[in-house]
Amino acid sequence: MILYPAIDLKDGQCVRLYKGEMDQATVFSDDPAAQAKLFEDAGCEWLHLVDLNGAFAGEPVNAAAVEGILERCRVPAQLGGGIRDMATIERWLDKGLARVILGTVAVRDPGLVKQAAKAFPGKVAVGIDARDGLVAVQGWAEATDILAVDLARQFEDAGVAAIIYTDIDRDGAMGGPNVGATAALAQAVSIPVIASGGVSSLDDLRALKDCGAPLDGAISGRALYDGKIDLAEAVALLKG
Repeated sequence: MILYPAIDLKDGQCVRLYKGEMDQATVFSDDPAAQAKLFEDAGCEWLHLVDLNGAFAGEPVNAAAVEGILERCRVPAQLGGGIRDMATIERWLDKGLARVILGTVAVRDPGLVKQAAKAFPGKVAVGIDARDGLVAVQGWAEATDILAVDLARQFEDAGVAAIIYTDIDRDGAMGGPNVGATAALAQAVSIPVIASGGVSSLDDLRALKDCGAPLDGAISGRALYDGKIDLAEAVALLKG
């Protein structure tokens, strides 16, 4: 399993939200590129970037911060938030991003996701964000009646590199991940699944690793900033 340190970008700063609420943001750094470099120096193999403003606006907003990270760091990075068309996908990949994450558009226009996955093999992931098993879109502000597992199955043979599954009510709440739902999703599809939301200790990472489903990785944000997870220790645990 791979540990993905999360860098959530709001107004050019590195923040963490509580349960996806934009008005409950804690600022951890006003230099996202420096924060990314700290994660890289501590031994991470990937970076997970989210343009929070972009997720609401439907277009990239924190592009300058993302570009700064890409210039500063050598490890591959994936980015989600406001990526809704082929032109934006192509532009980000041309700038050196290793993978784009498509969330809202996966619900609104699944055909675009399939087209992108075919055009850019290994470089397109689907972000599935859910409350009580139901998908939410538009920066988590809008609920749908689509089951997370049903959405995931739509992309089963599309060549999608990964599914990033976030339990919104666990995100930023430091209460542990939804291991059961994540494992069930990973067992329902053959696409690699990355767990997100609530990962706040080495025990949480252990639980995900031993959940009985072949998870590809886990994302952690607040716990790394708060020092509740030592990044080097976590990387070693997931590699072991």
